[in-house]
Amino acid sequence: MIYVLKGHNLRHATEEMILHMLPTAITKQEQCAPHDNRDYCVSNLETEGANVKATATVRIQMKINVAERTAFIDTNDELAKKRILTEIIKLSIYDAILPFLEKKPEWGSLTGVRPAKLARGIMQRGFTRAETAVQFREKFGVSAERTAMTMRSAAYTENAMDKLQENTFSLYIGIPFCPSRCSYCSFVSQSVEKSKELIPSYLHALCDEIKHTGQIARDLMLSAIYIGGGTPTTLSPSQLNILMQCVKSSFDMSNIIEYTVEAGRPDTINFEKMNVIKENGADRVSINPQTMNDDVLKRIGRHHTAKDVIKAFETARKADFKIINMDIIAGLEGDNIKSFEKTMTDIINLNPENVTVHTLAIKRGADLYDKEANAKRYDEVKQMLLLSSKKLLNSGYGPYYIYRQKFTAGGFENIGWCKPQTESIYNIAMMEEIQNILSVGAGGVSKRVERKTGKIIRFANPKYPKEYIECGERMIIGKQNLMAD
Repeated sequence: MIYVLKGHNLRHATEEMILHMLPTAITKQEQCAPHDNRDYCVSNLETEGANVKATATVRIQMKINVAERTAFIDTNDELAKKRILTEIIKLSIYDAILPFLEKKPEWGSLTGVRPAKLARGIMQRGFTRAETAVQFREKFGVSAERTAMTMRSAAYTENAMDKLQENTFSLYIGIPFCPSRCSYCSFVSQSVEKSKELIPSYLHALCDEIKHTGQIARDLMLSAIYIGGGTPTTLSPSQLNILMQCVKSSFDMSNIIEYTVEAGRPDTINFEKMNVIKENGADRVSINPQTMNDDVLKRIGRHHTAKDVIKAFETARKADFKIINMDIIAGLEGDNIKSFEKTMTDIINLNPENVTVHTLAIKRGADLYDKEANAKRYDEVKQMLLLSSKKLLNSGYGPYYIYRQKFTAGGFENIGWCKPQTESIYNIAMMEEIQNILSVGAGGVSKRVERKTGKIIRFANPKYPKEYIECGERMIIGKQNLMAD
């Protein structure tokens, strides 16, 4: 689709809304609307004093719709002004494209990845929870079900903020290795078959970064630790022990609320590893089958079965882990509603404290064929997510965080579900950006968060293990600058 900007240069907002509504569109900016038969969107912004008006003119298959949104700007804050302009530009495009669609998007006009953060922002401006929910449904067009989930997730975040003081931080430790690479994976991770020789050097560099990070954070209070990946349990028991002992000796652990290790792949789990993790202070693990369908597991490149998942879960319980998370994915190739329902039933019967339901996301740079296939799964994935919500709610779980990614099947979301009093503070802090995060390891992104202003400053480590191993001093200086007063 051709798009034209008049009176503004908010290119990203324009493209984002077009792709949100028309996920298979290929966008291109031009100076004026085409004179041929191509589809187009003209986004125009007019300003008269404090009054602004955004008008969108959209032509699809030779039919034209026009929509406008207005706002009154009563602030001199440039960032706040940009937010208002971005909002009405996106809403006008949404209104103009919506009549062309067979189905209204479940998330309405919202394109952001953190809907609960938006809800909290509205409430901070003086609106009640009920008034905020009305805005979600009527102003942004969000479905009643997703509005309700957002408001519940926002409540969990508010509770977490009460527990986390301004001078606290969480520590993320990245292990970018897996026993094999899953077909859907877009994370920076290396299969052990190809990169096993890097692990000792990586662990040495990681421990060195942990020690330096402990010095950088010595005046802050550590509240949560999350060892993720990749698959941390790709490491041997002795390697896990070295890593976790290094964490113990580098940080004050006396104020920790939770300590999580992603055990992830069931084919990397045994009692010796679980025991090492438990003895070193972790109280939560994540075992992530993604599906309990053996045929689908083979399709996605997993080297384990559903029975192995059950065995791994029992092993974690035997090691006395009181909180276990399990991840599943809606929309995997070869899965259908019936087999997805069986996965949900099998997982709930295991009775984990947390269940994370992801929506399959296609990789960045996917071609048109993959985008079209992704869009066509809208109804099926919607039913899968509806089914999972009903089953989990009926089993005593609540949605404690919602996170949206680009390119998910049907434009849906990832939801973390928990039983009462078992929500992960780290996941909330990370997803909702309410706390400082110091990240170590390849691909780690550290964040300095100023709660009062909402300002966030980031520093990213090198993505790939080999590059990370060779780049120690730059990372230390980067974190020092990030956390400097």
